[in-house]
Amino acid sequence: MNSIINKPKAVLNWSGGKDCSFTLYKVLQSNEFEVSTLLTTVSGKYHRISMHGVREELLNRQAMSLEISLHKVIMPEEPSMEEYNNLMQETMTELAEQDISTSIFGDIFLEDLRQYREEQLKKVGFNAIFPIWKIPTTELAETFIDSGFKAVIVCVDERYLDKTFAGREFDRALLGDLPPNVDPCGENGEFHTFVYDGPIFRQPVKHKKGEVVYRTYRSPGEPDDSIGFWYCDLVEG
Repeated sequence: MNSIINKPKAVLNWSGGKDCSFTLYKVLQSNEFEVSTLLTTVSGKYHRISMHGVREELLNRQAMSLEISLHKVIMPEEPSMEEYNNLMQETMTELAEQDISTSIFGDIFLEDLRQYREEQLKKVGFNAIFPIWKIPTTELAETFIDSGFKAVIVCVDERYLDKTFAGREFDRALLGDLPPNVDPCGENGEFHTFVYDGPIFRQPVKHKKGEVVYRTYRSPGEPDDSIGFWYCDLVEG
């Protein structure tokens, strides 16, 4: 019991996808931290996970299956970077009051993103931890699948993948079908996933695949340019 009490508390940044799921798996195996909270940004207008487009009800079911508390940051539609940073700093300050001082991420190789996270967290006295950093993404994707995780692709960037990839299972067949310019883990934003089963879940997150829809969003820094995404809507099963 004392070992549990003495472990530092951490918040794990949770998108519902494969990289954060495998990160949680690694952290639980290492037993170095007590993951007391999952942190997720959610669209206040659409009640869906930011970028991934997964319904809030399925996010709640994930957290219930993981038996870890969930802290949602409600985001306005297309927030500015200043709005985003202010909301996140307010959130981290709240979490610090719960004796949490470590923030865990599932980032793999984007150096500028890691630097940004570290700089922002330093302002509120948090450490940033990256358990799967620099693991080769082909190895990471295959290990994720071989470990028993189950995931479905819920969002694809049309610049890299076509509509047919939205709703596909993230398995070895999928890896074999990815074009050469697409990272096996989608680390450059080529696609996003929803994990519904695996060794960290108490029971599968039941769901059904709904319609595939097309949405466009403004590209950051280029207000006159937009990027198109295909989303596979998931509904409660």
